[in-house]
Amino acid sequence: MELRKREHKQAEIPTSSMADIAFLLIVFFLVSTIFSSEMGLQIILPERGEEVKVRKSNLARVYVNEIGDVKIDGEPVKLDMIAIQAKAMLAENDSLIFSIKTNPQANYKYMVRVFDRLKQGGAERISFAPKTLPKK
Repeated sequence: MELRKREHKQAEIPTSSMADIAFLLIVFFLVSTIFSSEMGLQIILPERGEEVKVRKSNLARVYVNEIGDVKIDGEPVKLDMIAIQAKAMLAENDSLIFSIKTNPQANYKYMVRVFDRLKQGGAERISFAPKTLPKK
């Protein structure tokens, strides 16, 4: 009697459709993912070369130094009092423009905090003063 040799079958994973499955997964995740876009600061910039004359009585100068201390028209103001100060100033002059000037060595977050506090105080007209005025 002759014994037959057993044939060993090896398991195979079909790889012919792997590329199709990977492509479908990529498309699924691209379609179903929500991409968040950061809003940033809502600022309306003037046109290039546009110059607006403002009376000094309608301008409040806000200065932020390199360590985050704030002065409004030369008077020191604590960060948590900026909104209250802005409301009081706007009650006196509703066409007031706040001009923020930040020390070049100051951290960016100090300027953003002041900007936010002015917005909380009801300031709608806020400008950012350049380091130096452009030469004509």
